[in-house]
Amino acid sequence: MFKESFVDGILRRIKKVVPRRVFDFFAPFYHVALAYAGAILYGFPSQSMKVIGVTGTKGKSTVTFLVSKILEANGDNVAAIGSLGFKIKDKEWPNTLKMTMPGRFKLQRFLYEAKKVGCRYVVLEVTSEGIKQKRHLGIKFDCAVFTNLHKEHLESHGSFENYYKAKQELFRRTQNIHVINADDPNAELFSKFPSNRTIFYGINRGDIKALDLNVGSDKSSFNVYGTEFRINFGGEFNVLNVLAALSVAAMYKIDLPSAKPVLESIKSIPGRMEFIPAFVKTSAGEAKRFNVVVDYAHTPDSLEAVYRTLRENMKAHPSHEASEGKTQTSKLVCVLGAAGGGRDKWKRPEFGRIASEYCDEIILTDEDPYDENPKTIIEDIMKGFSSQIPNSKSQIPNNNQISKSQTILDRKEAIKKALTDAREGDTVIITGKGSETSMAVAGGKKIPWSDKAVIQGLLQE
Repeated sequence: MFKESFVDGILRRIKKVVPRRVFDFFAPFYHVALAYAGAILYGFPSQSMKVIGVTGTKGKSTVTFLVSKILEANGDNVAAIGSLGFKIKDKEWPNTLKMTMPGRFKLQRFLYEAKKVGCRYVVLEVTSEGIKQKRHLGIKFDCAVFTNLHKEHLESHGSFENYYKAKQELFRRTQNIHVINADDPNAELFSKFPSNRTIFYGINRGDIKALDLNVGSDKSSFNVYGTEFRINFGGEFNVLNVLAALSVAAMYKIDLPSAKPVLESIKSIPGRMEFIPAFVKTSAGEAKRFNVVVDYAHTPDSLEAVYRTLRENMKAHPSHEASEGKTQTSKLVCVLGAAGGGRDKWKRPEFGRIASEYCDEIILTDEDPYDENPKTIIEDIMKGFSSQIPNSKSQIPNNNQISKSQTILDRKEAIKKALTDAREGDTVIITGKGSETSMAVAGGKKIPWSDKAVIQGLLQE
């Protein structure tokens, strides 16, 4: 069987010896050739299925997950692929590739396997990097979904314009159905491409719109055309993700009342504002309850949205009774890192700035260091602590930003420290990994890792 990774390895060796300008000129031809070679090898499997592509900076994984659940509940055979994992009918397995959108041959083989077992729909996360490397070529998309647009992958694409143009390519090539977040300021960038049908969604505007909105940190409720939804995950960003899924469902003739029980039965999205029960006994034999949340939050915007949602929930429940009978203020304790390997270094001080704004305690740790010095990554995050913001959301004064942080590079020990120090009523938020099943370290190695499994193991000790 043809090994795409083998050819990619040869390409990396060539890249080291060939002048950059020459390599950049020929690289697109290489990517195009591989994409169509994969499609030809597996017989263009997407032609006989309805492929739904979901793109945007945030929310792709959640929307892909929700859409696949709705379609499946409607009685259709469904395949799905993205950062949360792979699914073909009843078979599911984790995504261990460290890339959301697989390589061309892996992707076409997945589509072939889905076709072979009779899948009618395929829901696919489509990334800007995947489009840049032409992995979308040879795939016939029936529906394109736009979630939102923020600064991301600027080092890879060279500019924000190149980044959003890559995402636009999905809409340029999809001519049947377009689903667009009308609330996003960049919606116009994606609404200008022709399609047979276009539907807009949003909290404030759109064809599918949330009314009577009540948003919490772990639950939300809203009304869409007389159908009331009560979902088990919070934050306005998740309401928008649900509205995106409902819009896709409407385009495939699945009505709101039919989608309602499906969405309300979902307890959580893996690694996306996922609450993990935390109930432990202290050394004195007393019960200690606190919240533990795992979230992917790989961009400054998503990190701030998660922190803000949790902080607002804490305002609704501002204090708890300490064991001595005194009233204490609940804390937001953040376990925070950033990806290494030169990936979007500009985000690191932004993470620090946002954490110092919202968090009462910050524990800095490894995330995916790759070959980069982990201490350098942490230092880059801490640079954001110097951004003094007069109106801090935190209940600790801004001049104490650095003193309220500590560094524990061992991620397990960092999580253990957060859980051990958490008091009753506190919230511990662990970001950066979400549902990922490995950590990328030096030497191109990937070690098994799960934030959720580590948390559950520590809580049982």
